[in-house]
Amino acid sequence: MNAPITTDGTWLEDLLACVHCGFCLPVCPTYEILAEENDSPRGRIYLMRALAEGRSEASDAYDLHIGRCLGCRACETACPAGVEYGALLEQARDRSAGAGPRDRLLDLVLEALTAPGLSRLTWSLARLARGTRLAWLASKIAPRGIGLGAGMLHATRPGARAGSTGAAKPEHASGSYALLEGCVMAGLFPHVHAATRRTLARRGLAEADAPGQTCCGALHAHAGRLDAARELALANIRSFERSGAQWIVTNSAGCGAALRDYPVWFRHEPELHRRAEALATRVRDVTELLAAERSRDGIAADPHSPSVERLPGTDTGMARKLRRIAYDAPCHLLHAQGVRDAPVQALADAGFEVVPLPSWERCCGGAGLYNLMQPELSDAVLERKLAEIREGGFDLVATGNPGCIMFLGAGLARAGLDVGVAHPVELVDLAEGNAERKNRVSRT
Repeated sequence: MNAPITTDGTWLEDLLACVHCGFCLPVCPTYEILAEENDSPRGRIYLMRALAEGRSEASDAYDLHIGRCLGCRACETACPAGVEYGALLEQARDRSAGAGPRDRLLDLVLEALTAPGLSRLTWSLARLARGTRLAWLASKIAPRGIGLGAGMLHATRPGARAGSTGAAKPEHASGSYALLEGCVMAGLFPHVHAATRRTLARRGLAEADAPGQTCCGALHAHAGRLDAARELALANIRSFERSGAQWIVTNSAGCGAALRDYPVWFRHEPELHRRAEALATRVRDVTELLAAERSRDGIAADPHSPSVERLPGTDTGMARKLRRIAYDAPCHLLHAQGVRDAPVQALADAGFEVVPLPSWERCCGGAGLYNLMQPELSDAVLERKLAEIREGGFDLVATGNPGCIMFLGAGLARAGLDVGVAHPVELVDLAEGNAERKNRVSRT
C-alpha cells in the first residue's frame, strides 16, 4: 500500500499559502456565473481550511462547492502567492464525504475508461457507434445527457487529413521521444497520434518504445482517487525510464499536466519524488516541439492546397479551404503547464491564419468528466465560447485536449454551427503533408 499523497498537516500548510487577496475571483468561471464566494477558489480554500483544521467535517455542502469547481487552474496563473490550487483541489476531493450515486457512477466511468481490459471493450464499442453514425443520430434525438455524450463521441472522428500513411522514420535522428498513448487518446484519437508521429519524424525525431505505460492518472486525481492515480503514475515512471527517450511527448493537455504534476503526487517519498521530477523535466506538449524547430527538410507548409480532403465539422466530404482558425487554449496546457504561445506559433508557421478567441484563456466547460457531473454549469460556461465562435466567422477551432475537442464539437453541433474542432498537430500535419505531395509532383 502506498503512503498517502500528503498528511493533513502538510495540506493545511499548503492551504495557508493563500493570502485571500481575491485576484482569483475575476478569472474563476463558476464565480463569474454563480457570484457565490464558496464557488470561488478563495472560498473553496476557506472550506478546505475549515476541514483541515477540524472546524468542520466533509458534508453535502462541502461536496457541492468542491464538486462545482472546474479544476481549470486559471486561479494559479492569477495568484501572486503561487498557490498550487490544482493539487489542493485533488486533495480536497480525496477527503470528500461522497459515497452517493454520483460517486458510484464516477467510479464506474473511470473503470470503463481506463481499466486495461474493460477500456478496450469501451473504446471498441465507442468507435463502432461513431463509425456507424449511431453517435451522430443519438446526438440529434436523444435527451440532453445521452445526446451530449453521443455528440462528444461524434466529435472525435478524424478531422483534417494529410493523406499520408504511417510515420516515416527520420534518416538522421536529431533526438528521440516516447509518446504517451493514454486512454482516451489511444481509444478515440489514434489519428492525432498518427499526425504527431509524422510531424515529429519530419523534424528528425525518432520514436522510442515505452512498453508498460498506462493511463496517466489525471482523471483519477481530478476525481480525488489519489491512490489509484499514484499507482498509474508509478507504472508510467518505470516505463518512460526504460525508454531512454530524450522527450516524453503528449498531445493531451490534461495528460501532460498530470505527468508534470507527478513530483507533487510523490512529494513525501524522496526516491519516487526524485524520479518523478526527472520525468517531469522531459515532458513536452507536441506543439512545443513543433514550434521549437522547423522541418528538417525545410518543407514549406501549404494549408490552402486544393488537396485538402475535408474540413472537420462537415459530413459532405467536399474539399474546402481552411481560412480563419480560432484557437482556444486547453486550461491544463495554458494554466497547468504554462504553454502559452507554442500552439499558435506552430499553426502560424504552418501558414494558417490563427485568431485566439476573446476568451481563449478561459475554460470551455468540458473539464474532463465535469460536463457529465455538472451539466448546467458546464453549459453556462460553454455559451460564451459558442457566441464568440458564431460572431467570429471561423472555419474551425483548434485546441489541444481531447475533452475540449469533444465538448466544443458537441456544443457547436447542438448550436447548429457548421464549425469543426481539430487538434493543432492535425492541422500542421495536413499543411506539411500537402506540401510534401506538391514537392513530389513537381519533381516528376
